[in-house]
Amino acid sequence: MGLTFYWYPKCGTCRKAKKWLDDHQLSYQEIHIVEHPPTRVELEDFYQKSGLPINKFFNTSGQKYRELGLKDKVKTSSEQELLDLLASDGMLIKRPILTDGEKVTVGFNEESFEKTWL
Repeated sequence: MGLTFYWYPKCGTCRKAKKWLDDHQLSYQEIHIVEHPPTRVELEDFYQKSGLPINKFFNTSGQKYRELGLKDKVKTSSEQELLDLLASDGMLIKRPILTDGEKVTVGFNEESFEKTWL
């Protein structure tokens, strides 16, 4: 399976990650995370394979996150409730998400990308 790159084109971090992928000549399928967000099942799979805590999947700097007052809710909700919430709106999901079906990275960190994808 090739790389799948969930991104939001207006996001500066996503554009940096895309440039990194292009600069390293990695081929990928890009998916607009707001127009075609990952399903709840896909999000649960990403969460399990990433090894990250569920709260790392939230776009904590996003307007929607603040509007919904999720800062406290994330601390008290179950994983299942949080996955449902993430699946409800692509703007709540931290981006970009990059996966090859086995490994998953959330957000963009050049060092992490080099270690995981090269």
